[in-house]
Amino acid sequence: MLAHEGGYVNHPRDPGGPTNKGVTQRVYDAYRRGKGLGTKSVQQIANQEVADIYDRQYWDAVKGDDLPAGIDYVVFDGAVNSGPKQSIIWLQRALGSAYGGRIDGTMGLTTITAVNSVEDLDALVDAICDQRMNFLRHLSTFRVFGGGWTARVSEVRAIGKAWASSNAPRVANFYDGASAKAFAEDANEAPTTAPADVATGAGVGGGVVAGTLQSLQDQLMPFSYASQWIGKVIVVLVIVSAILAIGGLGYRWWASRKAKRLAEAVG
Repeated sequence: MLAHEGGYVNHPRDPGGPTNKGVTQRVYDAYRRGKGLGTKSVQQIANQEVADIYDRQYWDAVKGDDLPAGIDYVVFDGAVNSGPKQSIIWLQRALGSAYGGRIDGTMGLTTITAVNSVEDLDALVDAICDQRMNFLRHLSTFRVFGGGWTARVSEVRAIGKAWASSNAPRVANFYDGASAKAFAEDANEAPTTAPADVATGAGVGGGVVAGTLQSLQDQLMPFSYASQWIGKVIVVLVIVSAILAIGGLGYRWWASRKAKRLAEAVG
């Protein structure tokens, strides 16, 4: 964990802000206030404080002691990077049919029982990491930190599998950007359906106008020139209206599908 988190960083695009060894300034301030101590820069955080924060706010939050070897580490790492609730959501989704409870990000007895019923822990590690990567790719900050996050999750996957199989894990490395916090609040915005509504409305409206012109053309039949001119306008209106209506419906389908995928990925 400490290898992946590195030391003090304060990247302007990191939503966690000033962070040292994976502990943000906000978390450190709350920790010290809880102990009746004055706040100070997270750059000065002591190793024992880091261990205490990890133990209380992340390991205990995901009930690491109750999880199988390997799974405990994978869920713990996700909790430090994206918060305990988000990491537990990835676990609950990764469990699939083995978990019959709500996807609520709470490590209750139902979740723990489901985890301990899984025989193929390597497959569960893969499923958790796949859920995590899908989440990360839907963040607006992925363009900046995606390379580091991807490398980190790749190592977490390998280390988790090694522990799950009682093998010696590979050595963890630090990757630039890997320690940046990945929060659901930084998810990409869902596409709006407003353009679809405008296009569909315009298409319907054009069809109404075409119908009105058709009625006018019937009345002007004796005047062949005017009737022919209106006929050409009707054809153009019908074609344009159809294109707008179909395009609007198609865009609405695409926007709704993308919004649904975003919601599923972010949790």
